[in-house]
Amino acid sequence: MYTEEDLASAVSVGIFSEEAAAAFRQHVAGNGQAPLADEEHFRLLSGFNDIFVVIASILLLLAVGWIAATLSPWCGGAAVAGTAWGLAEVFTRQRRMALPSIVLLMAFVGGVGTTVMTLLADVLGKDMLVVVLASACAAAGAWLHWRRFRVPITVAAGTAALIACAAALLLSAFPALREGLNVIVFVAGLACFTLAMRCDAADRERRTRRADVAFWLHLLAAPLLVHPAFQQLGQQAGAAQALLVLALYALIATVSLCIDRRALMVSALAYVLYAFSGLLEQYGVVSLGFAITALLIGGALLMLSAFWHRCREAVLQHVPPAWQDKLPPLQ
Repeated sequence: MYTEEDLASAVSVGIFSEEAAAAFRQHVAGNGQAPLADEEHFRLLSGFNDIFVVIASILLLLAVGWIAATLSPWCGGAAVAGTAWGLAEVFTRQRRMALPSIVLLMAFVGGVGTTVMTLLADVLGKDMLVVVLASACAAAGAWLHWRRFRVPITVAAGTAALIACAAALLLSAFPALREGLNVIVFVAGLACFTLAMRCDAADRERRTRRADVAFWLHLLAAPLLVHPAFQQLGQQAGAAQALLVLALYALIATVSLCIDRRALMVSALAYVLYAFSGLLEQYGVVSLGFAITALLIGGALLMLSAFWHRCREAVLQHVPPAWQDKLPPLQ
């Protein structure tokens, strides 16, 4: 499997010309019966060896963390972080394996956060400051990892750590904000979504690493935006709730079409299924409520996937030209 990054590297060293690379992209898009940008590519597996390495790495990290934790709790996290970094030197930097790189990145960031949290917990106890400092150190670890390995998901992992740090800091300084936690989560989602859109705008053709970074940021932003909104709608009852959920999901689908990202729609699916299956149960369709809901929504999403490009074209006709210049182009 060859990625856009591999193709760009081949062009930079003179193996292919820019014209040949562009022709190759158009050929691949034509074979797929859809524009290349609309396919939302990201690299996860290059072969079964990725899965093999992931299984072996998880076993090794669990063993190392377990053994080191017998010396002291913080030693377990430190050992996992150090081992994950060492494995990344081989499987990320040299072998460039996608799935192992993701797992090792998460192990490293998690190991750093766990190490700091267990160290400070012995001194400060169950204090919110522990979460603040541990999250900040995890974000710093993600930054160091990005500087060394450039794994696309690293930016999302560091952003998640920063969000946890900021939220813990706010709750520590203003305990009354616990009542408005959904607002904090939603604002964090908006910030993450804005960052993702900046990455998308910098690579509208989705041919560089920025597109992969944006993908993971959208995947992080989606639940942060969707969960507070649908939880608020959950206070409604019966048909009113179902109609509001449907209206919100239609809005989410429109935004997804505009930005050419499906993460928002996927994150909202569970809420839609729950709301409509509950509505059908209220009307006596108890045993088949979820099945009927899944049939209708699944069929609608498959139709949308089949005509994604045409739907985008119809939606973008109503988007101001200044905004279209920052969105993935229609091809």
